[in-house]
Amino acid sequence: MEYTRLGMRARKRVALIAHDNKKDDLLRWARENRDALTKHELFSTGTTGELLEKTLGLTVGKVESGPLGGDLQMGARIAQGEIDFLVFFWDPLEPQPHDPDVKALLRIAVVWNIPVACDDASADFMFSSPLMSQEYARLVPDYQSYRNRRLRERPNGG
Repeated sequence: MEYTRLGMRARKRVALIAHDNKKDDLLRWARENRDALTKHELFSTGTTGELLEKTLGLTVGKVESGPLGGDLQMGARIAQGEIDFLVFFWDPLEPQPHDPDVKALLRIAVVWNIPVACDDASADFMFSSPLMSQEYARLVPDYQSYRNRRLRERPNGG
């Protein structure tokens, strides 16, 4: 597989998401890290975004609630290069009705090689990294070459 580098600005586009049983944990973490978060552009799924705006007094770009497709919308934004970093406090002990969407979101974050923090310890380590405040070029597979090769392999382009 061939690789390419995709740049991230110093001001990252950060998605903040939490399952219901983890919303309080994310809100606590966000309050403790408010100063760091103000340096970045914030996005979230619906309910979490509303809570973050109220708690932090910051503007948060919102998509639908997770169970209504927000996880998939956020995954699409990652694939389109509109999200640089994912903080996703997911609940490993509670089954979710939209578990396939959650898995898809985490998968697409790995496909596009964006940092993912799934708990406050990981988020603390990542947000304290000097890379959070500087430009960064992440390595990703060259998916255009992959797409072109797949098209050549298909008879009649279909």
